[in-house]
Amino acid sequence: MSIDTKRFKDRVEQQTPKINLVPLLDVIFTIMIFLLVMLSQTSLDVPDNYTQDQVSAKPTAASGTSDYYLLPLNGLHKVTVNGVDYSQDIRGGAIAVHTRVMDEGKIEMDASTGTIVIQSPPELQDIAVRPPNT
Repeated sequence: MSIDTKRFKDRVEQQTPKINLVPLLDVIFTIMIFLLVMLSQTSLDVPDNYTQDQVSAKPTAASGTSDYYLLPLNGLHKVTVNGVDYSQDIRGGAIAVHTRVMDEGKIEMDASTGTIVIQSPPELQDIAVRPPNT
């Protein structure tokens, strides 16, 4: 018994390929929806009780020049500078930190415990932090 390859070849050549575009369109629309949802999300949730200057913590031309940066921390209740407690200077969940301390020192903020630990150069310890202007 021989295999009739000619008949099989003729039948395959006469068939036209059938391409179903529905699954391709489903995948494209799913990717488009995913991208639209991801791109529409905002990345910064600004608390209602802070102004935009407080959230950015940078002095602006409108607020004038300043030697201090504002460090807001949700639930802030303790600030230490070189082991000395400066918690009495906290106002509205924020503390003002000298710019040289920001540049030359080390600041550790822990939102889970509401603490800020600052290591400043010894000559800046007395002016390292102050109450924010309200």
